[in-house]
Amino acid sequence: MSESDADSLGRIGYHVLLSALAECGREEFTGALRAVGSPGGTFHFRRGLVVGAESPGAPGPEALLLRSRRISGEEWAELVREAGGARWPGTELIRHGYAGAAQLRVVCMMALRDAVFAVVAGRVDACERDPGAEAPAPVPVGEGPVRLLQDANRKLAALAALPHPVRPNRERPTPGSAPAAVDEGRLTPVQRELIAEADGRRTARDLAFRTGRGVYTVTVEVARMLGAGLLECAEGAAPLPVVRVSAEGLRQRKPPPPAPPPPPLPPPPPPLPPSYVDPAVVTALAAVLASDAQPVPKGPAPALPRREPGASGITESLAPEKRGTSWKGFFRMRNGTHGNS
Repeated sequence: MSESDADSLGRIGYHVLLSALAECGREEFTGALRAVGSPGGTFHFRRGLVVGAESPGAPGPEALLLRSRRISGEEWAELVREAGGARWPGTELIRHGYAGAAQLRVVCMMALRDAVFAVVAGRVDACERDPGAEAPAPVPVGEGPVRLLQDANRKLAALAALPHPVRPNRERPTPGSAPAAVDEGRLTPVQRELIAEADGRRTARDLAFRTGRGVYTVTVEVARMLGAGLLECAEGAAPLPVVRVSAEGLRQRKPPPPAPPPPPLPPPPPPLPPSYVDPAVVTALAAVLASDAQPVPKGPAPALPRREPGASGITESLAPEKRGTSWKGFFRMRNGTHGNS
């Protein structure tokens, strides 16, 4: 990978590092993951969490501890011999009273995050696992790998937003032409150290090792001192593009184009023609229905007319109707009785 492969934050091969770290976290990997590149580095995992990180591009916990003046170089060498040659004699430091357990945890965490920043700010060509490696100065509670990358990305974005952004391993500053602040004693201890060590050959990473401070802290201070005129970039140094964030904020990702509309529905079929009915059938059906219906009279039925005598023109009187034999007479004749009893 080359400089032309850098993204907007100047990262090269970041996707390779992100994929490898995320995979170690998902698999709860225990061991070391080496990021091959410039400056590169090593991430130490314990059950998927990062408990240590080291890089040639950032001072380790021993450099930070020596810078604090709590222990001299001779005393440190004696503790290393006492610990059997261990790179980090943490137990001996606590036992001899050079630092407390909480102070050592803070120093180790600062070195871990600074190493991650140095790796992300550089170039990553590949990643390799080593299951048997152990962290020299592990922290008691590990950090998620993706969260560590997010923290490093925020630092890179903050550097890019400064008026004079620099990279840890590119710019080689020299003392600037602003002696007023130096003469008036308005410099901080960090600024005085950086002005004394900046000679046009050292990068911000080199200055971090010379002063025993974090590479991110020194890089930010170098960028600020360039803006104030306390430092100047050496001639021939490649300038970095200045990243500016618009007032509207970061540009949102363009949404995908809308899906094409569904095809129109087919038109409904034409209505069916009315079925043909024979008029004779309709007439016959109406007659049947009429015959079955019984009309309801609107009022009381009229009385039949009474026949008046002589209405037919016959004036003679009708003979009286003969009386038929009754059942009573029939039984009398059967029993032998006649007429009167």
